[in-house]
Amino acid sequence: MAVGALIGLALISLFLLGAETQPGFPDYWRARPLIVVPFAGAVGGAFYYFMARWFHSGTPRIIATIVSALVFLIFLWLGSVLGLAGTYWH
Repeated sequence: MAVGALIGLALISLFLLGAETQPGFPDYWRARPLIVVPFAGAVGGAFYYFMARWFHSGTPRIIATIVSALVFLIFLWLGSVLGLAGTYWH
């Protein structure tokens, strides 16, 4: 979970690093994406961890790793959308 959260935090931090503040935005508009995206990354990381523990070896482990990586990316994408909607994109 920690690795997933760190990946999410690193990606959203790099994205927000060059962001300009719009005149109508509140002072702490960056707080929402910096909370939501790492949380989504942690949930995706937890899913990845539990799937890796469930399948120990062979072809099912390879399939579980691929599916888990895709689910992790989907969680990261959804976290980015939820974190940035209403703040940076609107």
